[in-house]
Amino acid sequence: MTRPIRVLLMVENVALGRDHRLRKHTSALVAAGMQVTVICRRDPANRENPQVRVFDYPARDGVSKLGFMAEYAWSLLAAAVLTVRAMFSGGVDVVQVSSTPDIYFLLAGPLKLLGKRVVFDFKDLSPEIYEARYHSTEGTMYRLLRFFERASLRTADQVVAVNGAVREVAMRRGGLPDERITVVGNGPRLADVTPRPERPELRRGHRHLAVLAGMMGPQDGIDLAVAAIDHLVHRLGRTDTQFTFVGVGDYVPLAERYVAEHRLGEWVSFPGWVTRDEVYDHLSTADLGLEPNLEEFVTPVKAMEYMAFGLPFVAFDVAETRLMGADAAELVAKGDVVAFAERMDALLADPGRRHRLAANGERAVRERLAWDRQQIPYVAMVERLATGRRSPVKINSAGGRPA
Repeated sequence: MTRPIRVLLMVENVALGRDHRLRKHTSALVAAGMQVTVICRRDPANRENPQVRVFDYPARDGVSKLGFMAEYAWSLLAAAVLTVRAMFSGGVDVVQVSSTPDIYFLLAGPLKLLGKRVVFDFKDLSPEIYEARYHSTEGTMYRLLRFFERASLRTADQVVAVNGAVREVAMRRGGLPDERITVVGNGPRLADVTPRPERPELRRGHRHLAVLAGMMGPQDGIDLAVAAIDHLVHRLGRTDTQFTFVGVGDYVPLAERYVAEHRLGEWVSFPGWVTRDEVYDHLSTADLGLEPNLEEFVTPVKAMEYMAFGLPFVAFDVAETRLMGADAAELVAKGDVVAFAERMDALLADPGRRHRLAANGERAVRERLAWDRQQIPYVAMVERLATGRRSPVKINSAGGRPA
């Protein structure tokens, strides 16, 4: 019997149990008959899939620049110890490291010298995130991030880019040829996004529900979203809508303070981290989604989930959002809070328009964006790296090989 391909996946900034993309990667690899190990920070949900072996460690989160450096040093040391454990308790053929931060090339490099193949999952741009957080492209830290990014790209045998914009960055800043980059999107699995019955109580007594679901960091435009809601409520007079920000992130305390200072508590809530089922309950009940991202290179995962659930959304007109969901959304000029509020108001008043946008979004997810389609080149790439063969890997709609 042929030994299965052994894949080790490492991620620093989020646990497996909270990383939707990583969970999709592991499930696809397992379904293709591979032996999968994950190294990540500790979380009770890490072991939801018993077929995935998890080596985790207690996280130490940084807040200041010095704190982030201590966090990264700790995670690198913990991951190094656990990598040795993985090597001696089953072995490794392919190792995949994830951005951000781009520090695990320090572990992938030695593994490559030992004959292991290296994949870099390039889904976020650390220098741009630093710029968004600290409003600076100067200093040692920014230069280090650019160095780490290039080192990660150059170390990898294959780079998995989350979208076309990130692919262009890999070619430009990493100097990589096209054949060393595979674009693998981050769409939802069709089996996960079947609409479910509405839960009217989520509207909290209002006529409408608008939702923002996902991580909420300083770079995610949450400040613009709450400012638009402020304009919608206090200037345009729309008081019949509940706005729920589902998820966690560094910006949530600041957003909550803004809501309190601007007397928006009657309409805006932050329930924090909830289960995927609870997220999907919100999306099945909502009338409108919000995507205030301003970054051109970011794949709007929030928006893809909105589309999968037939939820029209309002977003700023940035490249990846326009490419992915222009027919499913109302797009406004970047940073124009007033226009964002006006489009929310117009969509909430026009159920026919909402229905047409929703239908466009559902069709786009089914036909091109769903993980069911994106996983095929991903699994084929891993198999090719491990075996040297270029034969296509066939995957059925449930995520595994055909019987």
